[in-house]
Amino acid sequence: MNAELKKKLTIEAAKIRQGVIVGTYNAKSGHPGGSLDIAEILSYLYFAEMNIDPKDPKKADRDRLVLSKGHAAPALYAALAERGFFPVEDLATLRKPDSYLQGHPNMNTVPGVDMSTGSLGQGFSAACGMALASKFQGNKFRVYTILGDGEIEEGQVWEAAMFAGDKKLSCLTAFVDYNGLQIDGTIGEVNSAEPIADKFKAFNWNVIEIDGADFDEIEKAVNKAKSETEKPTCIVAKTLKGKGVSYMEGSVGWHGKAPNAEEYKQAMDELAAELKEAEAM
Repeated sequence: MNAELKKKLTIEAAKIRQGVIVGTYNAKSGHPGGSLDIAEILSYLYFAEMNIDPKDPKKADRDRLVLSKGHAAPALYAALAERGFFPVEDLATLRKPDSYLQGHPNMNTVPGVDMSTGSLGQGFSAACGMALASKFQGNKFRVYTILGDGEIEEGQVWEAAMFAGDKKLSCLTAFVDYNGLQIDGTIGEVNSAEPIADKFKAFNWNVIEIDGADFDEIEKAVNKAKSETEKPTCIVAKTLKGKGVSYMEGSVGWHGKAPNAEEYKQAMDELAAELKEAEAM
């Protein structure tokens, strides 16, 4: 990846993280941990890869992204706002009674959201349906989806994986956010789906394992996915829950709670330093 693009994507990832903190702090609720750790993936998809147009959010040949782990909506909203789908200032209205930015994505109210998600596993199935439609149309658009490593404990995920592999939905790329943590503890303590890569391979998927915070690895993986013509691709992305905010990193306690005023200031100071460093690249 060239230096200019990497700088741009690093800046956008930092801004996405700031948006996550602004949203959850003002809402006094939400899911910051699993939102912060997908900032690089969203930055790459929305600012380097996907065929989308903020001025025409419903254009027929656009690439789709389905956030199957819908509780990470603060990150998706931040990415969409930075990309120009709606004002960045609206991120502060997250979860307010009169806001269109609710706790889970709603395709009927939020520009740029391709699927309403929240019930874990269902977004993945919807993404498979979109990919099948694209295949019928000659693969005119690509479909991306992001799942949590806790989410893939859902049986519906594996029914969808079997379907996508059987139908050879090569226009479908699924990212698994592999941070090792879910709301009740580590995935090993709850109901581990490991070995994740081997399971997707068994369902006839092309599987790539990467560092989910490394733009070079993300780019190479996405390009490999686009060159695959027979299988859907699963990118197992190793991430750090809460990435970018020191006291949230690797902490299961920050799965689903918001920072208080003191914690908000610390988080925003840290992310401002991250943004400044990115701008100086």
